Amino acid sequence: MTNDLLPNALIYLSAAVVAVPIAKKLGLGSVLGYLMAGVAIGPWGLRLISGVEDILHFSEFGVVLLLFLIGLELEPRRLWSLRRSIFGWGSAQVGFVSLGLFLAGLALGIDWKTALIGSLGLSLSSTAIALATLGERHLMATAAGSAGFAILLFQDIAAIPMIAIVPMLGGTVADSDANGWMTALKVIAVLAVLVFAGRYLMRPLFRLITKSGIREIFTAFALLLVIAIGLLMQSVGMSMALGTFLAGVLLADSEYRHALETDLEPFKGLLLGLFFIAVGMSIDFGVLVREPLLVLGLVAGFLAIKAVILYLLGKRFGILPGQQPFFAILLSQGGEFAFVIFAAAAAARVFSEEVAATLLVVVALSMVTTPLLLVLHDKLIAPYFAGDRTRSDDAIDGEMQPVIIAGFGRFGQIIGRLLVANRIGVTVLDHDPDQIDLLRRFGLKVYYGDATRIDLLRAAGAQKARALIVALDAVEDSIRLVDAVRHEFPDLPILARARNVTHYYDLMDRGVTVIERETFEAALQLGRRTLETLGFNAFQARQAAMKFRAHNLRTLHNVYPYYKDQEQMVSLAVQAREELEAMFARDAEITVEKHSRDWGREGQSPIAAMVDQNLSSEPK
Repeated sequence: MTNDLLPNALIYLSAAVVAVPIAKKLGLGSVLGYLMAGVAIGPWGLRLISGVEDILHFSEFGVVLLLFLIGLELEPRRLWSLRRSIFGWGSAQVGFVSLGLFLAGLALGIDWKTALIGSLGLSLSSTAIALATLGERHLMATAAGSAGFAILLFQDIAAIPMIAIVPMLGGTVADSDANGWMTALKVIAVLAVLVFAGRYLMRPLFRLITKSGIREIFTAFALLLVIAIGLLMQSVGMSMALGTFLAGVLLADSEYRHALETDLEPFKGLLLGLFFIAVGMSIDFGVLVREPLLVLGLVAGFLAIKAVILYLLGKRFGILPGQQPFFAILLSQGGEFAFVIFAAAAAARVFSEEVAATLLVVVALSMVTTPLLLVLHDKLIAPYFAGDRTRSDDAIDGEMQPVIIAGFGRFGQIIGRLLVANRIGVTVLDHDPDQIDLLRRFGLKVYYGDATRIDLLRAAGAQKARALIVALDAVEDSIRLVDAVRHEFPDLPILARARNVTHYYDLMDRGVTVIERETFEAALQLGRRTLETLGFNAFQARQAAMKFRAHNLRTLHNVYPYYKDQEQMVSLAVQAREELEAMFARDAEITVEKHSRDWGREGQSPIAAMVDQNLSSEPK
């Protein structure tokens, strides 16, 4: 086995390095790339690797590390706040999906025991695929991501009793309840030890390891911790992933959290990739070749039933309409625990080896299918929701407000919150239905509609409003709105957001006088803080920033009459830059003369003098 280690590692890494970048380039995602790599090198591909089951068991440690790192992101307080979604949404998902699949199995004439175990195993989803997809797309913080995570966590818990009831259905458990009670006591004892150690022992041990000053020992201890906890949980019949997740939660508020994340992330990524490769290798295409219609029909039916139930549950879970199809597809596949449950069912003779092999192929193919379905979602379903204009405009009723905000994205929200905090009424118009539904959940009065439509503006009270704030994302929509308002409501004051200098000038052409460039003030404030960091006192930094601001605005207005004449505009821009450099040079000379007696660094620029002074001075 040792002699095969390096050649096998070479094959795995080569397959991953070739397949994953190609899959990413084609927009298929890294998970599907790993799965295709596994199929290519497995028994039904090039036959470069044997012993697939051993690799699959080893690579499951990647899922364990994934759950540990997710646990590090969740403080116990936040996890407690998720209890309703974990046990409420999780139990609903497992219960309804199991019931739907069970009834479908009975309708097909399948034995009730086979239908029950099959439906329970297929109700579980792939933690690795779902969480890897959410992480890759940065969707963990979304409603679909939060619901998916809660359900996956519940599934890890639910897998334990599912595995436990398999021998009972097979009639292989005839002992008294003593063993069951003993197992339960062991589980409780292990959990108690884990909580105690996490609270009182792990931090002192990490502190001791850190004092050694050897970073690789810290990494070794982190891996030792995860492996030990996983094996401890497995020894009492619990999920390794669930145990390490709990350990991660207990260390979430530790000062070593970020170091653990940094050290374990590479191992997690490689092992998860190896897991997906092993899943691809484990697909028994022999069953597919013998019974292609049966297998493909089971895969299609299973995915359809599970996805429909998940979609309907997504509506009840408060997931935004645009995210409901993604949520349904994300959890539609079978999960890693299905391999364990079906293998146990075959060993307990609940159903035959042939049935187990067929169900395992169905699970593996569903895992392969999910990334493909997500690609179709991105190409066909997501654009439909993103560009959905079939929703009719909301009726604007109630008292007219003095301010109308057109566009309530990241820019408009800040303005709206400021006005509402000062008890100034606002009417908000936005054309993103998901955004509107989300904001309404927080009690804000937001209306769906195209703000460039005159009838909608009139309904919002534009003829009596005291101000219109144009905060639309699209420059074209912004200009079109200003043109419409200037024509229909010439007395309505307009305050606008400018995306860039050209947009700024286009707004000036239309008589808008109150304009803010969306990044200018924030960048100016950060520059001011940078000066303070380099040694300027607060007053000096503020003065420098204000001078730069005044010069920039003056230049902006000086260039405005010539902005359509490229040669003249370039000449004025060069002249303005030279004036700015001369102004800073004069300021530098004045500052050096003023402070030369104290610093003894006449001739140095103020920045260099201040930085040198800060670096050379010792704290007192």
